[in-house]
Amino acid sequence: MSERLIQVARVAGAFGVRGEIRITTFTEDPMALPAYGTLLRDSGEPALNLSAARPVKGGIIARAREVATREEAEALRGLRLFITRDSLPPPDEDEFYLADLIGLSVATAEGEALGKVKSVQDFGAGDLLEIQPPAGASWWLPFTRETVPEVKIPEGRLVAVRPAETE
Repeated sequence: MSERLIQVARVAGAFGVRGEIRITTFTEDPMALPAYGTLLRDSGEPALNLSAARPVKGGIIARAREVATREEAEALRGLRLFITRDSLPPPDEDEFYLADLIGLSVATAEGEALGKVKSVQDFGAGDLLEIQPPAGASWWLPFTRETVPEVKIPEGRLVAVRPAETE
């Protein structure tokens, strides 16, 4: 688990004319980003070292040691920024990093296998787990206490209550 990369931000583009970068953050506290040290590319190679930052709506405006001009900042637009999973503090009791849910086996309380967690998304109404069954199309499960009463990350599984089908 320690080698896994977790996306924490994405470069939205340049800000101003002096090489500052607008970064969209996916962390609870946008200002935590500079504290992570070297931010990585999806390949695991170093991407940016933030030397200064200030909060703005949806993220931060930052300076990076690797960027000196507006053109260099603009060229980074769309760059996804990652940290290693072990850079994050352990979650509190009964809390989870959504990235840790991906790959967990999903079963009912009676033990019926429903599949594995393929992804976790939030389309605006709360977190949804995409469940990939052993065969067939994936389906969505709201990530609530009612539909996911138990999460057992050390055991690699979660218990789910599949909602009734509607037409």
